[in-house]
Amino acid sequence: MSSTTDKIKGLANEAVGNVKQGIGSATGNEKLQAEGKAQELKGEAQKTTGDVKEGIKSAADTVKSKL
Repeated sequence: MSSTTDKIKGLANEAVGNVKQGIGSATGNEKLQAEGKAQELKGEAQKTTGDVKEGIKSAADTVKSKL
């Protein structure tokens, strides 16, 4: 996956996770709250992966330009 794809999927997972947490909280459904938190954390990890990929590509481009 590209860094942009990782970031978009990460944002989507965070958003869905937050919604699940809110619904779980409003209905007293602890399982849904936990699922939402897990999905939010997955999204954060995906965004971080995208950031790392972007940083590696940027560093590689810098090295190539110096050669």
